[in-house]
Amino acid sequence: MSASGAANGAAVRRALRIARKLASAARGTAVAAIRLAAVLTITTKSPYAVRALTELARRGESEPVPIGEIAKARDIPVQFLEGLFATLRRAGVLQSQRGVKGGYLFARPPAEVTVLEVTELLDGELGSGPGSTDQVWTEATNALKTALRSTSIADLAERESDVGSPMYYI
Repeated sequence: MSASGAANGAAVRRALRIARKLASAARGTAVAAIRLAAVLTITTKSPYAVRALTELARRGESEPVPIGEIAKARDIPVQFLEGLFATLRRAGVLQSQRGVKGGYLFARPPAEVTVLEVTELLDGELGSGPGSTDQVWTEATNALKTALRSTSIADLAERESDVGSPMYYI
């Protein structure tokens, strides 16, 4: 494991420890649970988009990949993925090509696209809700942001390749 990978793991473990402490402190109080949700909201959009972008990165950068192939390979509803990719295209993460040989490509190298960027494009800025200035929430948000900022889509694609996940050929 690389030094950055170890640092990412440590940051994620720290964020999880803080989240567990927050959850146990908030047990039984709806107000605290709502506050946590307002500070650190990540919907299903981000994990789906990251999975799809990882698939796109694994397929290479030579020619556009049809969205249906990506959706099928990662078991993501096509219509849902179309909406996510439209947002990422408008933000300059992806570019699209129409026509018979159409599909999506990265507008920038996958190594320059971080999980934090994708998450904040789709779910809004982490740590911007009410209560986000409290020290414990700030620490939790910063730990999570550090882990997501230091992980690129290329890193995730490489990890999958190292683990030996199956390649999808069509």
